[in-house]
Amino acid sequence: MKVLLLNPPFIGRFSRTSRSPGVSRSGTLYYPFWLIYTAGVLDQNGLEVSFIDAPAEGLATSEVIARAKESPPQLIVIDTSTPSIYNDIKVAEQLKENFPASFITLVGTHPSALPHETLQLSDQVDAVARGEYDYTIRDLAAGLSNGSDLSAVDGLVFRQNGEIVENRPRALIENLDELPFISRAYRKFLETRNYFFAASDYPMVMVITGRGCPYKCFFCVYPQTFHSRQYRPRSPKNVVDEFEYISQNMPEVREIGIEDDTFTVDQARAREICRLIIERNLRVKWYCNVRVNLEPETMRWMKQAGCHLVTVGFESANQAILNKMHKGITVEQIKEFVSNARNAGLLVHGCFMAGNPGETRETLAETLKLAKELNCDTMQFYPLLVYPGTEAYQWAKENDYLTTDDFRQWATEEATFNCVLNLPGLSTDDINAFCARANREYYLRPRYMLMKLKQVILHPNEIRRTLKGARAYFGMLRKGL
Repeated sequence: MKVLLLNPPFIGRFSRTSRSPGVSRSGTLYYPFWLIYTAGVLDQNGLEVSFIDAPAEGLATSEVIARAKESPPQLIVIDTSTPSIYNDIKVAEQLKENFPASFITLVGTHPSALPHETLQLSDQVDAVARGEYDYTIRDLAAGLSNGSDLSAVDGLVFRQNGEIVENRPRALIENLDELPFISRAYRKFLETRNYFFAASDYPMVMVITGRGCPYKCFFCVYPQTFHSRQYRPRSPKNVVDEFEYISQNMPEVREIGIEDDTFTVDQARAREICRLIIERNLRVKWYCNVRVNLEPETMRWMKQAGCHLVTVGFESANQAILNKMHKGITVEQIKEFVSNARNAGLLVHGCFMAGNPGETRETLAETLKLAKELNCDTMQFYPLLVYPGTEAYQWAKENDYLTTDDFRQWATEEATFNCVLNLPGLSTDDINAFCARANREYYLRPRYMLMKLKQVILHPNEIRRTLKGARAYFGMLRKGL
């Protein structure tokens, strides 16, 4: 069985696996880590796998088809996202035209949330794999190969005799240690230098040490449509084994990004991972996603073990808004977190959102004021992006805040983030304009520029990522984005 796994072309360096899919102002391009996990599983099970990441390689659909013809696939798996879904369907149709006998399956958060609606967009798409699809695609490939009934493939929604059949949901993978290292698949199928995260050193790789997130943030798409709010961690030994594998086998990698929704759900586990890294004397630089409840002791362990930066969602400077989005944090925790991180020697990449429940011009001003006071290493301002399957999407629908049902509008023509909400007293244009202005005001301040200048003088190893991110950012500014 020949399987093609495809991250399809869209607009430029479009990141589908980002929690807010789009083209980043900073030049960031995420690894297609869910798709590559499946590549590893299929490869481990003896299937003939080809992998094409079109955004990373700058490929057009015609080039994808030409490459696929070198080894015509029987199963084609296409990654998707909400802003790109119509484009992704079109790519699927073109592939079906060239490979009419192939079985085409869509994966990702969007078809997971709307499987029937997605399949109704085109009869050239044969199926959708909902949620975690590592084993769904493995079982689908086996079913197609031996001609068995596809209704036995958990997690699959497919066409049968002109009808759409929805199989029972696939159980979550409880033992994540049984999955192959994602980094092995990176080595086999991808070029690490094609990927970039503005807050990290370059080149870097992204790994996953746990799936699911127990927190209740009403906007976060992965826990609500993909992995659930049931937290399932890999064992500390398994995680550090992969760190060691990367250190020994991928010498070009200068940093590892831990892309769990929240790496520090279990802080005792996080400290044990750090202890093992130190015990094995692994000289590896890494970053991770955390919450503002991170304890100073855990921060110190992380710093000692090579962590240099933490990414955190602040979302708003207004407590009432934080409560309405079920964030479960306080403004005082935000301030204490930044102070503790600075004392521990950790850099902070902070994220704020505009357009939350109860948002006003005054609360947006509060947010920008707090962001400047915090003066983190990097800061991101983006509109609340409501994705199908989330409580935020349902809130927007119920209150008639959505400006469109056209998912193309979830991104601009350049595929940067786009707000599709009209709130009382705040229009779509108001929210988008605030995000653009906040980014400019934050990064073009003398205080911020002096901080970065001091940083690269005292820590020359930061020059590479700082200059690469700055070039991308100012390039977007010149385009008026």
